[in-house]
Amino acid sequence: MNYISSNKIENKRILLRCDFNVPVKNNKVVDDSKIIRSIDTIKLLLNNNNKVIILSHFGRIKSEDDKINNTLYPVYEELKKYIDIDFISDPFNLDDINNSNKLCFLVENTRYTDVPEKKESINDLELSKYWSQFADVFVIDAFASLHRAHSSTAGISNYLKTYFGLLVEEEINNLEPLINNNKHPFTVIMGGAKASDKIKIIEGILERCDKLILTGGILNTFLKVIGKSVGKSLVSDDEDVLESVKNILDKYENKIFFSNEFKINRNNEILTVLLDEIEDNDIIYDNLINNKIFTDSKIIFFNGTCGMYEDNNYKSGTQSLLKDLSHIESDVYIGGGDTVTAVNTLGFNNEFKYLSSGGGATLEYVAYGKLKALEYIKENGVI
Repeated sequence: MNYISSNKIENKRILLRCDFNVPVKNNKVVDDSKIIRSIDTIKLLLNNNNKVIILSHFGRIKSEDDKINNTLYPVYEELKKYIDIDFISDPFNLDDINNSNKLCFLVENTRYTDVPEKKESINDLELSKYWSQFADVFVIDAFASLHRAHSSTAGISNYLKTYFGLLVEEEINNLEPLINNNKHPFTVIMGGAKASDKIKIIEGILERCDKLILTGGILNTFLKVIGKSVGKSLVSDDEDVLESVKNILDKYENKIFFSNEFKINRNNEILTVLLDEIEDNDIIYDNLINNKIFTDSKIIFFNGTCGMYEDNNYKSGTQSLLKDLSHIESDVYIGGGDTVTAVNTLGFNNEFKYLSSGGGATLEYVAYGKLKALEYIKENGVI
């Protein structure tokens, strides 16, 4: 892989793909860790007298209305704290870049180009070609987006010589022990909201790990399949998903674990109950994991949360798990996205072997040892 750390790029126009899909509330960035982790790449390129045009997606755009709440402008406001930068409000029109004396630009959400017809998310090469005409070099630093071969993460590599940024290099090097793991037991703790989003990943992870501890909303669907009541909690009703879960349980029953203690809301009263005490109208909001399940592990990967950690009433599952993980001898790796936000919010950001910037990308990389955009670039990219 061509890294910018070992290839001096200077006096060029650069399209830089970052992942600035960060939590925003009331038009303010509430966790800037992803932004901070790409600043070194941006500054290195600027210090070598390059013009840098930054692309990133933000949220999902399925209609014109979605654009209102999914603008990158709050990210631009955050970036201004660290670098001299301008904002390009239309990803279909980058002409202003050619008329500006600025050396760094953030282009509006690449997924704006998914309306009225999908462009970005189907890897439309005409869109990639359009963006490419404004640059000489493509640098990709968006590790958290490399599980998707989109126009801005993959397609551009057809037209411009392609390098990888400092963050991607850091991720590949630090996650290597999870990819070529020779430490056992290897335990994966996986949370998150929907089992339907993670079925294929779960199958891949189970091929590699010794234990998979399920928590969060994902667990609810598995509990339903084994005949347990989860009340009115978030659960999949998709027959294909339920059949897949059944097959997973049949094949990997000895590898799958969960904890039996939950926090529920029952008639507006918050209670801690055991699984068999959950009633038909209860809603599960948190899962408290017994640390005896994972204390024998040599290496642990945690992705997802145990529940609604952002609500003080339901943060104890995630908080107590992170506390336990911070005190054991195992090498603990934290998957990105919401998990890293929870780590930062709850005060554990300096406690673990590595915090990845990727959410789904890190999961996919751990499960399969490869990522769609990386594979695309290796096959099609101008290297």
